[in-house]
Amino acid sequence: MYAIIDNHGKQYKVEAGDEILVDLMDAQEGELVQFDRVLMVGGDGEVRVGRPQLLGARALAEILRHEKGPKLTMMRFQAKGAKQAKKGHRQKYTRVLIREIHPE
Repeated sequence: MYAIIDNHGKQYKVEAGDEILVDLMDAQEGELVQFDRVLMVGGDGEVRVGRPQLLGARALAEILRHEKGPKLTMMRFQAKGAKQAKKGHRQKYTRVLIREIHPE
């Protein structure tokens, strides 16, 4: 069984046992969280699609750890003014393990 979940405007296709990276969540490592915004559930020859979400459906997950993504470097350069600026950024993520999916 698989589900399409929505977390902060981003959609993820998940199955039980999957590890996914989501934007930083305010929770401790080892804590259980649930994703209530389930947009679609499929598997076993049946597909249920929500309009926009399925009421009562949820995905239970465990927070494994908090991580940082790769460093991104942005460079801005203005040719005739001899101006340049360099910025760096590392996005923070939370790695979660999907434990189970409840279709109802």
